[in-house]
Amino acid sequence: MIPKLPRLSARKLAAALKRAGFERDRQKGSHLTMRHPERGSRVVIPMHPGDMAVGLVHDILAQAGLSIEELRILLR
Repeated sequence: MIPKLPRLSARKLAAALKRAGFERDRQKGSHLTMRHPERGSRVVIPMHPGDMAVGLVHDILAQAGLSIEELRILLR
């Protein structure tokens, strides 16, 4: 069974990615780019108000190489 994604804002997702080792790379307008210094992977997070769409969160997690369970741990 696939675990259900929690509803979260862009700020919470960015904070969780920071705990996973991602660093702020740059921001252009409302889009924050974060990169992992060791793996070199990059993710772009649209910093819009409100909760993010579930599909977008899935895409960002895939780019980051994280599972839903890992995200849940990082959100604690």
